[in-house]
Amino acid sequence: MPSAQLSERAAALVRELEPTAEALLERHLRTSKEWFPHEYVPYSRGRDDEPGHQWTPADSDLGGHEISDAVRSALFVNLLTEDNLPYYSRDIDQLFGRDGAWGEWVRRWTAEEERHSMVIYGYIATTRAIDLVALERGRMAQVSAGQVPAPDTPHEGIAYVAMQELATRISHRNTGRMLGDPAGYEVMMRVAADENLHHLFYRDLASAAFEIDPSGMVIGVEHVVRTFAMPGVGIPDFEKHAAAIARAGIYDLLIHHEQILVPVVLRHWGIDTLSGLTDEAERARDQLIARIEKSARVARRLAERREEPALA
Repeated sequence: MPSAQLSERAAALVRELEPTAEALLERHLRTSKEWFPHEYVPYSRGRDDEPGHQWTPADSDLGGHEISDAVRSALFVNLLTEDNLPYYSRDIDQLFGRDGAWGEWVRRWTAEEERHSMVIYGYIATTRAIDLVALERGRMAQVSAGQVPAPDTPHEGIAYVAMQELATRISHRNTGRMLGDPAGYEVMMRVAADENLHHLFYRDLASAAFEIDPSGMVIGVEHVVRTFAMPGVGIPDFEKHAAAIARAGIYDLLIHHEQILVPVVLRHWGIDTLSGLTDEAERARDQLIARIEKSARVARRLAERREEPALA
């Protein structure tokens, strides 16, 4: 499709979706809860830094609990993803604009996401859950690079953030459960609750977009599912951390399939029941459904392999 036509299609979608965005923003403001990071951070566990001290896991004060390297990887990746917020705000602003309901939503979303970074960092810094030197070096590397997944169209953008916000919620919740520390659990559950509201905003925005331009949305969703990756581009050793997170069951392909692709893409958006699609969209839908079916098979095999050592 020529780029000029894409631009016209994108502008039309954004324009027609603005009343829905306004209604969803109002719903979000009614249902979101005011909270304060300082009420969640266990400051009594904090201590002054010793110059030249080399961090070890023994430095951590996690309420008497030990955590695995995989949980440390999850804390590292989850926080650095939140720290990369400026680039996500920039891209959403470029896709939807900074005026009216769109601008109000992006600014509100940005303020809430920044709060996530504050509270997770506060928890990590006071408990020394991970190496703060490595964390800061990772933050500098990632934010200096400024790399984030960048959807080309509003169709792709809406689909991506709907799935990504849900994936982030799942990762935060599972990390909190595996920490074993009540304070850390409350921090991660609080952040996850916000991420769930963000997901609902984008999920329902996508549902409205399907009513306006079903063919464009199917094509966009197919592209996002085919190329989806958790935020993390630019994080040092991201592949190693992601592999550890997957092996621990914090976020893996099976979770992605059972908690995102099936309930959101297939059931909520009803991809397989849409009618009146263009030929291009029909082909995209066939490819999308085939990909989801394949992901189910691959996810089950990976899960079975992960369980094999425990059965030996």
